[in-house]
Amino acid sequence: MTKQNKFRKPQGLPTKDQILEFIQTSDIPAGKREIAKAFGLKGQEKIALKKRLKDMAEEGLIDGKRTAYHRMGGVPKVTVLKIVAIEDGEPVAEPENWAPDNKEKPPRLMVKESKKMAALKRGDRILARNEETERGWRATPIKKLPARTEGLMGVVEKDGSGNYWLAPVDKRVRESAPIGDVGEAKEGELVLAERMGKSARSKVKVVEVVGDPLAPKAFSLIAIAKHGIPHIFPQETIAEAERAVDLPLSPDHREDLRDIPIVAIDPADARDHDDAIWAEPDGKGGYRAIIAIADVSYYVRPGGALDREARKRGNSVYFPDRVVPMLPEVLSADVCSLKQDVDRAAMACHIRIDKDGKVSDWRFTRAIVRLAKNIAYEDAQAAIDAGDAPEYLANLWGAWKLLFKARQARDPLDLELPERQVRLNDEGVIEEIAVRERLDAHRVVEDFMIAANVAAAKALEAKAAPVVYRVHETPSREKLLAFREYLATQGKKFALGQVITPGIFNRMLKDIADPAEKALIMEAVLRSQTQAFYGPQNAGHFGLSLGSYAHFTSPIRRYADLLVHRALVDAYKLEQPEPKIDLPETSGLSDRDKTALHQITDAISQTERRAMEAERDTIDRYVAAWLSGRVGETFDTRITGVQGFGFFATIEKLGGDGLVPVSTLGREYFSYDEKAQKLIGESSGTEYAVGDLLKLKLAEANALTGALKFEVPDSDGSGIEPRGNRVRAKKRTHQKRGPKKPPVKGKGAPRQQHDQGKRGRPGNIRHQGRKKK
Repeated sequence: MTKQNKFRKPQGLPTKDQILEFIQTSDIPAGKREIAKAFGLKGQEKIALKKRLKDMAEEGLIDGKRTAYHRMGGVPKVTVLKIVAIEDGEPVAEPENWAPDNKEKPPRLMVKESKKMAALKRGDRILARNEETERGWRATPIKKLPARTEGLMGVVEKDGSGNYWLAPVDKRVRESAPIGDVGEAKEGELVLAERMGKSARSKVKVVEVVGDPLAPKAFSLIAIAKHGIPHIFPQETIAEAERAVDLPLSPDHREDLRDIPIVAIDPADARDHDDAIWAEPDGKGGYRAIIAIADVSYYVRPGGALDREARKRGNSVYFPDRVVPMLPEVLSADVCSLKQDVDRAAMACHIRIDKDGKVSDWRFTRAIVRLAKNIAYEDAQAAIDAGDAPEYLANLWGAWKLLFKARQARDPLDLELPERQVRLNDEGVIEEIAVRERLDAHRVVEDFMIAANVAAAKALEAKAAPVVYRVHETPSREKLLAFREYLATQGKKFALGQVITPGIFNRMLKDIADPAEKALIMEAVLRSQTQAFYGPQNAGHFGLSLGSYAHFTSPIRRYADLLVHRALVDAYKLEQPEPKIDLPETSGLSDRDKTALHQITDAISQTERRAMEAERDTIDRYVAAWLSGRVGETFDTRITGVQGFGFFATIEKLGGDGLVPVSTLGREYFSYDEKAQKLIGESSGTEYAVGDLLKLKLAEANALTGALKFEVPDSDGSGIEPRGNRVRAKKRTHQKRGPKKPPVKGKGAPRQQHDQGKRGRPGNIRHQGRKKK
């Protein structure tokens, strides 16, 4: 008997599994004829087999050839895909369920985005219609699917029974998860894991070992892994960068600015130097100025390996212990970086500042510069304050005073937002955490950069060229309504019928003398703002009070700026001679750049938000590590947010943000007034509102998660619930539910348990929402 005969059935169609088993075990190529013969099919059964094989091919179980089918872990015509990367502005996906018998890697599908669907980002799930083309697999989204609870990160722990657990490093997750497949991970290692089932309580499988979570400089690695930030350059990218450094610099094709004392003013610990500035009086009460920006577009050309990787990254990511650059270091920290006494390629923005501080004229050139000085902000400020600054610095301050005059007339949004700075020693150990001091030197550079960014946008508009705008929209009506309702709880009015400008918010804040009240209203103003983004259509920049604005001044670390440079190259005919080495021929915008600008700007807006979240998470971890030795101490804090489950507070002059759970406030009930953003004790009348200053005791500081927890000193509430509880699935029991007994008045409400798994509001909190109108 041959192998085929064992599959023979007297009648009826074979199942899909039987067909797959036959194809896999057959000694000869298995086509439709061989399958029909093996199972003894005739007449109508052969027709039914043809339809079943077609269905199996469409489901991706077998290939589509009639003469010799092969078993596949293929891509069905319609299936669930997961976005795994953004390449060249296009999402790349893989099938969510992929388990071929031959261990073949999953195919990668380029996703054609729909204008009706929000831009896709890494980790998104979609239901898509798929087809194989000459250029590979393409997917067309049908709809976006809810996110799964996967991509978990944590530390492997082992209990006394030998069971492994995943202790969370995300501050929002309270419980450890049981590990069903630990793989090669060892106890104490930081890992990435995925759920093995659909339930939130199902076991997890370790899919990647990250390393030691407590090693020096490990906090940034946690953020890199958690947010999926590309941090290793492909070899082809490195190779192209090493070829690009050999591109020649010649005054024959560039404006020679090497004799002008241009200076770069940067942080003392700056890793790259994008920009440098110069100014001199024009004899008419104004100034001539040059903003020289690294000519990254000369080295990073469209369509090359460098360009693909830069677009994928979108921007550099800055951590206290490292930088994940958008470009390889041979470019970002060396050849493109503007340094003292070294010839560098630059894109020069020449502007004229009139006596009122308005930029009245501009032009753009490709230039060679040789910086006179790299100066730290603090050193430049000290020279100005001492009154012995060199002429080139004094001129910069003179020009800035005019720009600042125009800025005040424009009246952009003026919010005092302190920036935390973490200083590490050479071993990666924290030396100090402080709020970064804001100097006039910072404002000088900032206003010069804003002037150049505006000039770039208007110069491109003048040529009807593509522009990557930096857009900050006016607050939405919904946010303004919420802002008005909040102000009403503070006894203040806000008219919605007026034209909303930044000056309205500025004047409101200026009229408040009490620091605590000012901080409270400033938080509300900040909540009312929209998030800035990149886009090819202009909607103005509300925060800066500008009609046209683009990012031009940081192409080493932002892909958006690189696109603006390329557009200027095309619009003002600044192309350089074709390189004689193996690099793309041109340095302007490619046709693909122009046609896919919407997708590209959506993608880089997402990478920017990803970087911000990663940087914030890492700072939080460093702050928690810094405070971990001070648990039990009392700090001066300010309430920054109120929710039904408690309130958030930040340590004054440090910025460590933490939660005060409502369960720790005491035994009385607290009402949550959503409009007023406050918790109110129903017996005592004690209030906790946004902006309040109060002393809080630090109860928990978890360096792995970055989570802080505070308690009100001498409160009779329950203590802080420990993190990482190991909760096993409970067996269901059937119990009769009787009526709940109300608390006895005068004796205090019974203390509630606040397990993470419980839904609903804690027992001592009542919600007062917005009244329906």
